Amino acid sequence: MNMLFTKKQKLLLQIFVALITFLTLLSGITFGVMFALTRNISESNSIGEYHPSLPSQILDIHGNLITEFFSDEKREIIPIDELPRHLIQALITREDREFFQHNGFSLKGIIRAAWKIMTRQYVSGGSTITQQVAGKHYADRSQKTIKRKIVELWWALQLEKTLSKYEILELYLNESYFGHNTYGVEAASQFYFRHSARDLTIAESAILVIQLANPARYSPIKYPARARVIQKEVINQMVDLNYITREEAELSFNEYWNKTYDPLRSSSETAYLVKDDKAPYFSEYIRQELEDILYGSLDYFRDGLVVHTTLDLKYQQKADKYMQDGFISMNKTYLENAGTRTNFADKEFLPIVEALALFFDLDSIRSAGSQDKKLAYDNYYEVVNPAINALSFLFDSSDLRFISRMGQANQAGKIKRNTVEGALISIDNETGYIKAMVGGSDFETKKLNRAVQAKVMPGSAFKPLYYSAAISSKLLTPSSMLYDKPVMFRNDDGTPYAPNNFLGEWKGPVSVRYALANSMNIPSIQVLDFIGFDAAINRAARLLGIKDPDDIADTFPRKYPLALGIIGVAPIQMAKAFATFPNQGKEVTPIGIRYIEDRSGKIILEPERELRANQKREGERIQIMSPQAAYIMVDMLKSTVEYGTLANRRRLVNGFPMAFGGKTGTTQNWSDAWTVGFSPYMTTAIWFGFDMPGNSLGLNQTGAQAAGPVWARYMKDVHENNPEMPPVEFKKPGGLVELSVCSVSGMLPTEYCNEGTKSEIFIAGTEPRKFCTLHQFKSDRNEELIKKLQNNFYTGSADLENLEKEILNLQDYETLKSMSEMDNKQSGVETNSDNSGNISTDLLD
Repeated sequence: MNMLFTKKQKLLLQIFVALITFLTLLSGITFGVMFALTRNISESNSIGEYHPSLPSQILDIHGNLITEFFSDEKREIIPIDELPRHLIQALITREDREFFQHNGFSLKGIIRAAWKIMTRQYVSGGSTITQQVAGKHYADRSQKTIKRKIVELWWALQLEKTLSKYEILELYLNESYFGHNTYGVEAASQFYFRHSARDLTIAESAILVIQLANPARYSPIKYPARARVIQKEVINQMVDLNYITREEAELSFNEYWNKTYDPLRSSSETAYLVKDDKAPYFSEYIRQELEDILYGSLDYFRDGLVVHTTLDLKYQQKADKYMQDGFISMNKTYLENAGTRTNFADKEFLPIVEALALFFDLDSIRSAGSQDKKLAYDNYYEVVNPAINALSFLFDSSDLRFISRMGQANQAGKIKRNTVEGALISIDNETGYIKAMVGGSDFETKKLNRAVQAKVMPGSAFKPLYYSAAISSKLLTPSSMLYDKPVMFRNDDGTPYAPNNFLGEWKGPVSVRYALANSMNIPSIQVLDFIGFDAAINRAARLLGIKDPDDIADTFPRKYPLALGIIGVAPIQMAKAFATFPNQGKEVTPIGIRYIEDRSGKIILEPERELRANQKREGERIQIMSPQAAYIMVDMLKSTVEYGTLANRRRLVNGFPMAFGGKTGTTQNWSDAWTVGFSPYMTTAIWFGFDMPGNSLGLNQTGAQAAGPVWARYMKDVHENNPEMPPVEFKKPGGLVELSVCSVSGMLPTEYCNEGTKSEIFIAGTEPRKFCTLHQFKSDRNEELIKKLQNNFYTGSADLENLEKEILNLQDYETLKSMSEMDNKQSGVETNSDNSGNISTDLLD
């Protein structure tokens, strides 16, 4: 019976083969002629020029790989002559042993495949490697039809005529799917073995070729036991075919399973999930830029573009390090501050609340303690709510699902309100090159790039923008005197505004330079009031790159709190604005892409070249302020680092390798902390705060205390011992005058100026022309008062008190003399000696 069945099988097979052969020859000739006549035969001219999907590479300014963009295919082309011979031999052994003998198809292969189908053995398929390549390029291999086989055969013959055997193998190995989202042998080797296909061993080659038939079944990551069996078969067959020796086979096989194989590797791992990205926020910024400039003409996921960017991975690594240190430190401090506030509430207020609840029988306000309530809430969100969510799916309950989602939304909001986030961006002062970018603490958790997309208040970091308008106006100089004391300002609508300084301290007469360096509020608002809203807003808008009139109107309120930075800006805008100062007043445009190449190395787009051409066409219009005014701003902001709000940060890092300038900023309620500063080479803006406004970092986390140390450590690290940025001075233009002025009045010193002098810098023509009269007035007045005492003009304690008041009133003379030009401008300013009215507590820095 078994013999009879075998004979029947053989008879059926012979009939089947004869029929297939006849139909193949007849249909192939007929269809081939018709196909050649009806289809655009010009496609045959492009045989071998097929461009498989390739990821686009994102490179830093030194050509180092940042990341790759790809979607469903992860691929990298590698020439056939760079692959090891045993890989080719393993492939031929497994897929097409007669590859070097046939002309595109193998009758023996068809018969062998048919026989294995009938006997339920391994199905390698009847198609040759050439047919598989032809089918991938010119047919739909998802169809199991005779027509598809004929189309494959036709194009296989064309391939064999046009390409060499090794060129066909190169196409096949570089475009085939190897499982786990890898296409091409190089991507597969990098994924499975963490090295190039150029270095494949015999055992590794065998592992790869068995993926070609069924990667889902023979994955060495998911099913190592299955893969091991088939791998051994392929290696043994290679020995039988005299491709390798038995000793080579055994050595490579054992080495793979004893050394190379990683049993702890996740079975769900794919090439996409292990994509390496050394600057994820910057990469996402570049991806969005590509969307804008390519207009869909090229697919950066598949077209194998090479994008040359401005990022410097050396700087990026340092930025990542110091920002992560900052995130850890600030969140720790924030939680400690929150705990302190909770303890205070439990101690001071809960007894009162409990007494009220008992007296009036109000159960709704009774509490066991704010910390106990917090533990209860945490337990609900972490334990109870997930259980409710699971039950909602188990019982298909929309009510439970609603409750669960509300809990999830509340928890998400709580995280946004209570997690300190931040951003860092560094740009080159002259070119606008983005050198480093950090958009948050964890890109995978939330892909919001706060360096570019966040709109947060800059606080006092905004002050230099309109101070620069005052310097450009030539009405104020660094030595002009302002008066720091409680003042109420009235807005156009009549509403009063009475800000405070940090900790409510008042300094009296101060210079413009000193007021900016120490972030003093009242003097700064006086500067805004002096130059007017139009000048301040126009200058700030130009520096920040806000050009649309509607956007300007929406961004800048025409009210005095504007002076303290109550607008929404992104860190990249602040970096752009500050970089204008060391760039001699010229507009700085941040740029991330220099040029783009296609897969063949041809430059197809040059965003930087277009930007430079546009800047050249703009000419003087990109000159936001004169080089002289810009240099004075640089010089004043250096004072912030020397003795102002960043002085302690300079001391923290034991000094900087060259002169730096900058400004700190803290918004109302200490909700945002900034430091923006520059060297002669680059500008860095750093922000810390919350994604959802309304919370406070704490009194001990101002811009100087929180963002300042991160800025100082990062800027020192990237500059120190850096041959690309040797120590230099800021560029100093002509048209400036340096001279000695009285340290107190800011005027030319006289012999009576016994409180010291200082060197100050001015735009030529704005330097003081009058000599200081303050100290001579003091001297004369003191002599007169002394004579009165000597003549017993004052007899009682009341008279002595009046004398003291008279001496103290001398301080007002200094301000009256220096601010005489501002009297007419400040008609809307009222002295607020009793602090009446609506007091705003803008405690900045």
